[in-house]
Amino acid sequence: MSEGKKTTRLPLLPGYTFHDLTKSAFHRPQTLEYKGGYPVPRHFSMDMRPDPCSLDELGTEEDSDLLSDTKPITTSTVRDSYPPFIPAYVTLDKKVLRFYAYFREDVPSCPDEEYRIRPVTIYYYLEDDTMCIYEPVVENSGIPQGKRLKRQRMPKNQHGEYYRWKDLNLAIDLEMFGVKYHIIQCDGFTKQFLEREGIILNAPEVMPLAPHRKHLQKLKPCPTSSVDGEKYTFFTLDRKVLRFYALWEDADSLVGKTSPVTIRYFLVDNTVEVRLVDEPNSGREAYTGLMGRIRLPKTIKTGSESFPSCVLEVSPQEVEEYYCPKDFQVGQRVKLLGRTFLLCDCDGFTKDYYKMTYPDMELQPIQIPKKTKVTERPKVVAPYNGFGSLEDSLQNCLSLYPGPPRKNVMKILGNSQKVLRYSAILDSQKPADIGRRFILSYFLSNDAVSIFEKPTNNSGVIGGRFLEKIRIPKPGSTADDPKYYSPADLAIGAKVDVFGHRFLLTDADQYVLSYLEANPNDIPEETLESLRQKLSLGTANDQGAIQENG
Repeated sequence: MSEGKKTTRLPLLPGYTFHDLTKSAFHRPQTLEYKGGYPVPRHFSMDMRPDPCSLDELGTEEDSDLLSDTKPITTSTVRDSYPPFIPAYVTLDKKVLRFYAYFREDVPSCPDEEYRIRPVTIYYYLEDDTMCIYEPVVENSGIPQGKRLKRQRMPKNQHGEYYRWKDLNLAIDLEMFGVKYHIIQCDGFTKQFLEREGIILNAPEVMPLAPHRKHLQKLKPCPTSSVDGEKYTFFTLDRKVLRFYALWEDADSLVGKTSPVTIRYFLVDNTVEVRLVDEPNSGREAYTGLMGRIRLPKTIKTGSESFPSCVLEVSPQEVEEYYCPKDFQVGQRVKLLGRTFLLCDCDGFTKDYYKMTYPDMELQPIQIPKKTKVTERPKVVAPYNGFGSLEDSLQNCLSLYPGPPRKNVMKILGNSQKVLRYSAILDSQKPADIGRRFILSYFLSNDAVSIFEKPTNNSGVIGGRFLEKIRIPKPGSTADDPKYYSPADLAIGAKVDVFGHRFLLTDADQYVLSYLEANPNDIPEETLESLRQKLSLGTANDQGAIQENG
């Protein structure tokens, strides 16, 4: 605004503002648009090509050169001179810079170490300038490790700036959220990318060794006390377990039952655990724990027997000897807390352990006898009671919670909405049934039959649905081997028994003959001939009636 020019505006208070009455578009503007087939922000999608110079800015020589050039400039020539547009998030997709670093953590009030060196890996995603810090997990470290900082933009200072890939280099410190990370190395892709961008990398460094690591690298003396021995075995024998496959000879049972069990011997603390092998239909509960993980005493000192021994815990001062791996020999029996177990076999790690530790011990695996399968009784199907279909009644005999019978899905899809229609009358000696006309519909999708009665005036019988869709068994079929009516049985003049009612087929529509001729498999020639004679006679009668009327 110039100094001499002044503008007066109304204050932004209720009643002092006016709406633009000429405004007609109230849509929200789009923030993205497509360029080269990619969605990009609108303020980034501007054409970055250089603007062509005007003729006024050109010199005389350049002007004459342009006028003398007779080659026409077409749109395709200008378009091909520029490379295709590709946004940055597509070019830099899945391209990540990886740096190896560490940070120093102080350990107060510890005589063995003053600080710890914790290595981390820093990932920089070029796609959106985000970073992620991950700490490798070390077994038995006792320190929560893994992802330290989730993927986000890391603040560089208090002025709102963020770290960029240009700020990263070797042998530098990065302070993020109060923790100072020192970068010492990077991978090959990161090195090539930074050198290609003109950044001179510093010399790589070596990961410093923490004080407790220096202590561990010293020669470990042989354990001289029980405490030192426990520390030594923890580092060497942790998670090393001997596994034996055995049979529990339960002599207290009425029939002398033997049950398969698994015996685990933990080398780190010389404890033993026994678990039952869960067998289907064994009659036992799902709980498989037979003996918890404890250190089993083998020999108790004389005069130190506690009473009752099943309740009171045996102290180490009362035990003369505990069970050791030498006491578990494959092919022999071992007695644990009054229970006798026959060691039949062991796993591969246990065999290797005994070959290295006890080479003179012979392992004699015993083949566990397989139980003979009990012959299953044949399932007896209950007699059909007449309710529902045979398939639905059979499901009650197969399962406690019956479900719907299986359907032929391919047949249903292939024959959907295909129906064969026949005209029928009741074959009955009752005078009231004379003149009743029915339409029998045969559904090819599920072989079901439905019957509809045509209403007749002054007959005294209400027309409508006579039988809903159901499969009709033939006379003489049983529930074990049911036989149902099919299109081969539905010939003109044939009788159909429907649950105590007998129907006589008198006519059919033209689609029945067309379908049976197109699918003559399992269709007898008598059925086709009866349909041809009936339908051809009906066609001749219709033509004669038309000629008489004409």
